[in-house]
Amino acid sequence: MRNTKPFPLAGGVYTALATPRLDDAIEVDASALFDYLDTIMNAGVDGVVLFGSTGEFVHFDVAERMRTLALASKRCRIPLLVNVSHSTLGGALDLAENALDSCASGLLLMPPYFYRYNEAQIFEFYRQFAVALAGRMPIYLYNIPAFTNPIPAALAERLLSTGEFAGIKDSSGDWQLFESLQTLHANLPFRLLIGSDPLYFRARPLGADGMISGVGAAVPELVVALDRALAANDLGRAGRLNTFLDEFIAWINQFPATAGIKRAAAARGWKVNHSHTPFDEQTAATLRDFEQWFLAWLPAVLHA
Repeated sequence: MRNTKPFPLAGGVYTALATPRLDDAIEVDASALFDYLDTIMNAGVDGVVLFGSTGEFVHFDVAERMRTLALASKRCRIPLLVNVSHSTLGGALDLAENALDSCASGLLLMPPYFYRYNEAQIFEFYRQFAVALAGRMPIYLYNIPAFTNPIPAALAERLLSTGEFAGIKDSSGDWQLFESLQTLHANLPFRLLIGSDPLYFRARPLGADGMISGVGAAVPELVVALDRALAANDLGRAGRLNTFLDEFIAWINQFPATAGIKRAAAARGWKVNHSHTPFDEQTAATLRDFEQWFLAWLPAVLHA
């Protein structure tokens, strides 16, 4: 049955979920996912994202992504965005059509990845995707140039001005780009979502509608508390919480993407510590040091 519920537009704190998987398999561990999802929801986040970059979607085939969404959408009690990014338009559309049969509340879509495309080609990719979706579900642009083709300010403006897209998740960490999007946001109705945790402290008071947080996959309490402090204009508390956030990010930036976040989540007893690639002994040792630091650091965060 098609999703007939109204689609809430994203705002506040969304957690970009890590993806639990079975040992020695590229298959999602459904039981662990349910437990993890319940824990994240109980932390008070406003929504969740399935199979984003923190969820390592590139490691799972289309059928597994579809199967997992069907499971997660039945369990989820809060808005759920699903990343339908794929290296091809056809793959993205297949994932989007599947999402329409779920209880998802919106789609995230990167430009096609791996190969390089210019702005005109990326615009056409998004245009044809939007035409095929025909307004049946909100679509959010997903800008993460560290991993795929970028969406520069001019292209973002061109796409958002069509009215076909509900908003943008900007994970670039580029403050100048945020300022361009902020200016556009003042004159055009769309959701401006921050995907780079370090920018949120500055961006939320200047009009960002919310964040999609990778840190929230391991410490959802911290990003929820930060968002609530900023919303209440309690800048003193927000500053203290942001210091904790900066400390955590300084550690996880030493590792390949997602490795530190998953190690922290696993240290809390959440079954997400599966590495898709082996680490050298130095990295493994630093991860062990990080885990010890994290367990000593966490109680102060939870009581801040």
